[in-house]
Amino acid sequence: MKVAEAVGRALYAAGVGQVFGVVGSGNFHLTNAMVAAGSRFVAARHEGGAATMADAYARMSGTVAALSVHQGPGLTNAMTGIAEAAKSRTPLLVLAAEVTEPRSNFYVDQEALARSVGAVSARVTSAEDAVTEALDAVRRAVCERRTVLLNLPLGVQALDVPDALAGESALAVVPPERAPVEPEFADVEALVRVLEKSRRPVFVAGRGARSPGARDALVALAERHGALLATSAVARGLFHGDPWSLDVSGGFASPLAAALIQEADLIVGWGCALNMWTMRHGRLIGPDSTVVQVDDDASALGAHREVHLGVTGDVELTARRALETHDANRQPQQGEQAQQGHRAQQRQQSRQGFRTADIGASIAARVRWPDVPYDDTSTRERIDPRTLSVALDDILPAERVIGVDSGNFMGYPSMYLSVPDENGLCFTQAFQSIGLGLATAIGAALARPDRLPVAALGDGGAMMGAAEFDTVRRLGLPMVVVVYNDDAYGAEVHHFGPDGHPLETVEFPSTDIAAVARGYGFEAVTVRTRVDLKAVEDWLAGPRSAPLLIDAKVVADRGAWWLEEAFRGH
Repeated sequence: MKVAEAVGRALYAAGVGQVFGVVGSGNFHLTNAMVAAGSRFVAARHEGGAATMADAYARMSGTVAALSVHQGPGLTNAMTGIAEAAKSRTPLLVLAAEVTEPRSNFYVDQEALARSVGAVSARVTSAEDAVTEALDAVRRAVCERRTVLLNLPLGVQALDVPDALAGESALAVVPPERAPVEPEFADVEALVRVLEKSRRPVFVAGRGARSPGARDALVALAERHGALLATSAVARGLFHGDPWSLDVSGGFASPLAAALIQEADLIVGWGCALNMWTMRHGRLIGPDSTVVQVDDDASALGAHREVHLGVTGDVELTARRALETHDANRQPQQGEQAQQGHRAQQRQQSRQGFRTADIGASIAARVRWPDVPYDDTSTRERIDPRTLSVALDDILPAERVIGVDSGNFMGYPSMYLSVPDENGLCFTQAFQSIGLGLATAIGAALARPDRLPVAALGDGGAMMGAAEFDTVRRLGLPMVVVVYNDDAYGAEVHHFGPDGHPLETVEFPSTDIAAVARGYGFEAVTVRTRVDLKAVEDWLAGPRSAPLLIDAKVVADRGAWWLEEAFRGH
């Protein structure tokens, strides 16, 4: 058995069941070995798309996914998607063939490429160690939540694995899941003291809190201390339906949400970086506010801003330990009857905090962007993106999974389209690259086949990633692709235009993107007014045998509300 086959079989046995990629000569045998063993392979039309599909699949499935690419250009084509995954700490395994002869036209320093974008590099070095080295790469991806580039030199791939080791490749030990980090007792006690002192606490949950267990623990702790609940953009939907949820904190926050967060005397980031986006460059933190951060990675504590207390621990465990410590401090009585009385006492002990009747009424009426009044600027030729998004939210099924590209438009689908839970929005924006949205939606759709996939794109990102329209149609995905089409790179238009700069480099002639989609086998509709969305309703009521693209000609007279916040980071 050759190394390529042994490694492929071992990776499948280790739990790598989903692979994306573009196959060339260098990764042909490895990819086929994984497919023969049982992995599902999805062929993308471009390695960049394949990388983002794998990233999105891993995020939404909670499993490690793999990307398979050819040596040299296959890897360089995928680097933007790999950078996004690495910056987001996605457990992703990149399988790249490698040439080691510098005179080869395919030669690049692949290890340096990985390091330059924050990924981890590993290599298969011999026939004897190939399986062990491959499994170590999977373990590192899973247990350290890292994007790992596993280089597979062509010469090593072609070697024969010793007979005594060949059988072991099919019996690979599945890497353990990342063990939850138990917080220190003293840190939990310090957290409880801060919570008990607070009168206006706000919890902001991030990527590290995206699980039902963490959500339930945070909801219970927030109720005990009267805290309001918010999320970063990547965790949007975690507190969906909770009457004390402010939705998203940061640049996407509604005016009411931003005002309430600014009034907080305590902000606790739970698995959340509290970076410039989530805290609006610190402007959401009041001058007298205490800042606490809980993360299972000690290096994340205080990485973006000074914190008054940092707790190293798993979000769910830390929240539950805080509840237990709070209860223990109340010295409960003994016996069943006494325990019942204690539980009643606990309910009574839940502080009002930020949860007043007036604030509850305001949240119910004004915290969601669709509830914020606006002047509809729609014309007969172009639809206001807010009007479009509100209408789509009403039309599309509630059980949905949304992938959003980057650009001036991105706040509208991200905030006006509701999501049922933390698995309803796949937000690949750590690198802020346009062109990833369609591939994001494909990966998310494959991870969540129970939901309607929705890709929200700008016209620039749609044209950049158009090759993957073929992948959507080939896979038979019943996807809705919404293109917010303003015939420009809108972010640059609205950032530089007011200062009188020439805009010819960022504006384009009108493109019939609906016609482009039909060429790939889509059904398509051009939307200029609310009435044109009747075609979307008809598609939803039909067999959905082909994907649907909505070429929405949107008003382009203003920048999005979040755009000013975004450019503060440049």
